[in-house]
Amino acid sequence: MEPDITLKELTAEDLPVVKQIYDWYVVHSTATFHTEPVTTDELKEFIYIGHPRFKSWLILNQEQPVGYCYLTNYKKRQAYDKTAELTIYLAHDGAAKGIGKAALTQLEAHAREAGFKNLLAIISGDNDRSIHFFEKNGFFKCAHFKNVGEKFGKVLDVVGYQKEL
Repeated sequence: MEPDITLKELTAEDLPVVKQIYDWYVVHSTATFHTEPVTTDELKEFIYIGHPRFKSWLILNQEQPVGYCYLTNYKKRQAYDKTAELTIYLAHDGAAKGIGKAALTQLEAHAREAGFKNLLAIISGDNDRSIHFFEKNGFFKCAHFKNVGEKFGKVLDVVGYQKEL
């Protein structure tokens, strides 16, 4: 059965839920290159609330928060205005349930509405689950940065995936 997914535009009141989800990945994975839990003020530095084009959403399954996603600047220069970087984080026990796919479908629709022509996903090179997810959903590898991060004593690559809308 397909999950009942809705995206609710993120508000400041949702940041504690976002923080809880994100901090799990900070502490337990290389999905993010933060090495210590973040504050809600730090979240606001890269997750926009109330921006007219770069929107953020809480992912709800049957009205319960199960993740979050957002569109952000690839680079803060006008020539990149038709490109957005996207991010999806699910609660650590929410993978392989169709939630990510359902959220991505809605995220892409919002991106098209906002006039974006390209979506980029920037992923830790050892995050096979995310790489497979994006490849399965029509993204192609467009960049590979070798040995650019280090976490848990492991030197990490970063890969870029792109989808033209």
